[in-house]
Amino acid sequence: MDARTLQNTRLDRNTAPALTLSGISRQFGTVRAVDDISLDVQPGEIICLVGHSGCGKTSLLRIIAGIDAPDEGQLTMGGKMLVSSSIFVEPEKRNIGVVFQDYALFPHLTVKENVLFGLRKMRKDEAKARVDELLALVGLAAMADRYPHMLSGGEQQRVALIRALAPKPDLLLMDEPFSNLDRGLRARVRSETIALLRALGTPVIIVTHEAEEALSTGDRVVLMRSGKIIQAGPARELHNQPATRYAADFFCDFNALDGRVDDVSVQTPVGALALPDNLRQTGDVAVYLRPRDIEVISTETKAQDGLCGRIESRTYLGETEELTVYLDDQNVRLRVRTDQHIAAEATHVCVQIDWSKAMIFAKNE
Repeated sequence: MDARTLQNTRLDRNTAPALTLSGISRQFGTVRAVDDISLDVQPGEIICLVGHSGCGKTSLLRIIAGIDAPDEGQLTMGGKMLVSSSIFVEPEKRNIGVVFQDYALFPHLTVKENVLFGLRKMRKDEAKARVDELLALVGLAAMADRYPHMLSGGEQQRVALIRALAPKPDLLLMDEPFSNLDRGLRARVRSETIALLRALGTPVIIVTHEAEEALSTGDRVVLMRSGKIIQAGPARELHNQPATRYAADFFCDFNALDGRVDDVSVQTPVGALALPDNLRQTGDVAVYLRPRDIEVISTETKAQDGLCGRIESRTYLGETEELTVYLDDQNVRLRVRTDQHIAAEATHVCVQIDWSKAMIFAKNE
């Protein structure tokens, strides 16, 4: 079976969801940590819950695992009710695997013993065969008798992963599983982990606070804020078509310009764009432009069309560069692509905008 066929099989929307959350809420004091969350997870699907610290993603994960109970809502797995107003199935009876942020390996047990820990109800010969299979799958067979402190961070993460997978859970939960790894190692371990999870077909919910990690990992990305789901969908959809200003700020490197809607256009400090037909906002708005949609050309090279002004400051940021340009009697900060190669000695530039790519949001959204 090729990769495309495998993915289509895994994400068949005609099958019953592996997990269904309906109206899940949880309040701590005056804080509504989880606020009316409804979500389906399909068989074999990898979901990324993403958002800033305190948005409710870990609280939601704890409710799914059974570590905490919601105040309201229902939770079903494979058609079986686990949580309702009158039902609460204990975590050990949910067949859910969990990989914690700190991995939670037992320091006094070897790698093999750590993985065996969740298989105590299995026959010894079957348990041993399962452990040997998983250790070989992640390339740790030679380290079976080592202790956790003898392993690298990436190796510890793999042990935690296969320990959670050993009992063949119906759902796997991973709380910031890559955050303790160095940046260079993180990308490799993440890629290897996702490849393994896709091959096994276990549905997974991964919690992360990093936009890049969410976009590169999940079949579907769920952005949370203040206990609510702000937007959910495929990674490209959230990156290319953010539904709110918060989503745009979270996933993309935008220029946010003040705008004002009049009868025929939206006025900004770098020019005006024609009034979009579907624009619902009036008055003050925020106009978002990606760096790639702004062209900045030095006037020292040749005369240019567009709005021209004087460079007041510039800051190199790697892939982009932030310019403060005095345009039309005001300073405007613009983040542009570094590959435009604006000369270091340039003092005056002209700015040209691809207004067709602009996004408009309510000012105080």
